[in-house]
Amino acid sequence: MTCQILKPARQRRRADELQLPITVCHYPPGTSKWNKVEHRLFSFISLNWRGQPLLNFETVVKLIGGTRTRTGLTVKALRDTRDYPTGRTVTDQQVSGLRLTRHAFHPDWNYTLLPRPADRAHL
Repeated sequence: MTCQILKPARQRRRADELQLPITVCHYPPGTSKWNKVEHRLFSFISLNWRGQPLLNFETVVKLIGGTRTRTGLTVKALRDTRDYPTGRTVTDQQVSGLRLTRHAFHPDWNYTLLPRPADRAHL
């Protein structure tokens, strides 16, 4: 299974806890230009590390974290050093248990996850 299914499987627990629908909307990969804040951020990060050799992760984090603009944009950057499991799969039974309604626009990226009825949320 793909990562897109792993996320709703985890989000279902939150929807069940809150007994509220959760709507998730993502831009497809490579479309950060649609997000004005992200687009602005990355252009300044690029200017900040222009011509700098990216020798290691620490250099990258330092250059990203050193990004500032005259209008007050600042960036806080931290390296995530946690280990994450790989090779995780989701069974067909787990997928069928999701109350997932895909949206018309980019249905693989945009969906609403409905909670299970309170009497079934513990299953």
